Amino acid sequence: MFDQMKLSAWTSGIRSKFNLPLRVELWNGAQVDLSSDHQPRVKIRVPNPGGLRYLLAPSLGNLGEAYVEGALEIEGRAADMIQVGSALAETTGKPARTSRVASAALRLVSPHTREKDAAAIRYHYDVSNEFYSLFLDPAMVYSCAYFENGDEDLATAQQKKIDHILTKIGVQPGQTLLDIGCGWGALVIRAATRFGARCVGVTLSERQCELARERVARAGLQDRIEIRLQDYRDVDGQFDRITSVGMFEHVGVEHLPEYFGRVNKLLAPGGVVMNHGITTADVEQRNSPYGGGEFIDKYVFPHGELAHLSTVIRTMQEGGLEVRDVENLRRHYARTCALWTENFENNAARIQATCDPKTFRIWHVYLAGCAYGFAHDWISLYQIVCGKAGEGPDLIPWSRKYMYR
Repeated sequence: MFDQMKLSAWTSGIRSKFNLPLRVELWNGAQVDLSSDHQPRVKIRVPNPGGLRYLLAPSLGNLGEAYVEGALEIEGRAADMIQVGSALAETTGKPARTSRVASAALRLVSPHTREKDAAAIRYHYDVSNEFYSLFLDPAMVYSCAYFENGDEDLATAQQKKIDHILTKIGVQPGQTLLDIGCGWGALVIRAATRFGARCVGVTLSERQCELARERVARAGLQDRIEIRLQDYRDVDGQFDRITSVGMFEHVGVEHLPEYFGRVNKLLAPGGVVMNHGITTADVEQRNSPYGGGEFIDKYVFPHGELAHLSTVIRTMQEGGLEVRDVENLRRHYARTCALWTENFENNAARIQATCDPKTFRIWHVYLAGCAYGFAHDWISLYQIVCGKAGEGPDLIPWSRKYMYR
């Protein structure tokens, strides 16, 4: 009876603020509609009274955990689920974020080590190659696409992204290129075939490494591309061009000066490097609001940390790099994640056959949640082009025209 009274008060509070396309179904058969829509887009079934605690404190972290662990059964398109979940989280008040002190304490409790970093990469990327192939583009590019005109399909936009990066850093035939976090090899293959570069790609994911090597062999590029299962800290030599796409989020904010210092050491004099990565919009570098960051930390990217753009630029300088160009691709990543979510749901049955139900539910809401986060300026994506600090100005282009030839 007490639970029912709390639910009734909660329902009244929701209705006073929102008209949500949501139906809540209780374990006893009772149901509550939170809008006048007779066909709600999202249904939340509470299988037992214990599940009410997630609804009565509806942060994105709580709701996400309840869905993943089966404490709440949620039906609907992922984008609608995230929209409803965010509205419910707003009823709790301010968009609470993990405090800066708490974030720092968490880093002390769970510091970055080579072993933990490698385990985190395996956890996220080694689900299976088939799993990723069912929602990514055919080249399996798992990073923000580039929609030059806004109407490109995903495969076209991903190739344009790779070309945009390689053009920005001015790759020339015969130059050496290091791709830190090379994924399934799409960038190095393109750099070798279209731009004539000699490439090394490194990854900590065994699954990625295996498939990337197979793709290089099928393309007959073994003489121009080497794929290594290797930590970037163990790479030796110097390279004319360096790319890091969707990787530095795993480094840890406290380690960014060390990371960029290592990149600088690997960069040849006169060389150019690009860091393409996700940042937080919060200047205090706390987690995403309403508990979304806690969900990602727990279920998606263990040990992942997002820095604010200002921190990235400062630590690049501390690492001996000079920032030459910065481009915001937040809109592009919102679109990319929306297309991934659409592909994921269109291939749901096939994806479920590749993984356990919990993994499926994690990714179902994660992809849509990222699209929402980019769309609402919780997180962003920046491409930052750098050279070695202290070099002469003749190495810096007069304008950005060369990027769009």
